[in-house]
Amino acid sequence: MAACCMSVKRSIMGRATCSCGFLLLMLLANVARAGQVISDVETIDLPGVSGRIDHMAVDVKNKRLFVAALGNNTVEVIDLALHRVIKSIAGFDEPQGLLLIPDLHKLFVTNGGTKFVHVYDSETLALREQIELREDGDNIRFDLLTQRAYIGCGSGKDAALVAIDVRSNGRLTDIALSGHPESFALERNGKRIFVNVPTSGAIEVIDRKLGRVIASWPLSEQKNFPMALDEDHHRLFVGTRKPAKLLVFDTETGRMVANLASVGDVDDIYYVPGTQRLYVSGGEGFLDVFQQHDNDRYSLLAKVATSTGARTSIYVPEWQQLFIAAPSIGTVPARIRVLHVGNP
Repeated sequence: MAACCMSVKRSIMGRATCSCGFLLLMLLANVARAGQVISDVETIDLPGVSGRIDHMAVDVKNKRLFVAALGNNTVEVIDLALHRVIKSIAGFDEPQGLLLIPDLHKLFVTNGGTKFVHVYDSETLALREQIELREDGDNIRFDLLTQRAYIGCGSGKDAALVAIDVRSNGRLTDIALSGHPESFALERNGKRIFVNVPTSGAIEVIDRKLGRVIASWPLSEQKNFPMALDEDHHRLFVGTRKPAKLLVFDTETGRMVANLASVGDVDDIYYVPGTQRLYVSGGEGFLDVFQQHDNDRYSLLAKVATSTGARTSIYVPEWQQLFIAAPSIGTVPARIRVLHVGNP
């Protein structure tokens, strides 16, 4: 070890003389890059929260963050102005997906352990209604144009995206899938929905006007969970866990155009058009930052250490901030780490 440390010192002054020195130089370079593209804002503890943490939603106007504490069977409400949890809402069964509709003061919460979606008043935090759908309610997305929320739920032959009217809370249509849906992305200016179906090893493409799957893109990689869409450049980003990869697809052809090594146990991806950067969070304990050079060329810009199990995140463009949820480990409480995402 002493000999290696000496070579590290020499490598900083001149050429690296052993692998240990080379690795340290790489680490220092990565830390420098991370400092240029991302910086810590604060860390907010989640007292008493145990187990896995799933997805989040942000109320920008009222500066609130809602956190689905799946393993704790609660939704934690954080006042970002006060920098602390102001309420822990109980009564859920594996809360997974959250959708906030600010104009309606509604917060939709899906449950992995039941068929029900809970609808809360996002300001008073009172329960308004429960909507019965299918088992294993998971990711939820909003179509602003049609005022519909799409919810991934069910498994096997019972798997589907279920559409509900966010104003009436009425169930509208069920779109059958080949297996339980994980993350999915809606076109803003088109009619397609791209859906990760890991049990089928595919991305399924839905025509939401026809209400059915119109294409299936098979994957050689497995466990495709998170997804993001760059609609302007016709690019779809998919994270896989086996192996740990970031895959990029041409949405016009279904062809894979890039395949990059990525953080393990990935669960969220965000694409920021202004900087053309991708933020990929994984339970391995890192946030990977990728730079898009053009539609088909990407590179790892920085690898930011987070903590084991910190899989889920949410990007808030209004604040240029990324929130990462980290579960409790030993005596370290569960917490939300807030990062500022800088410009190039």
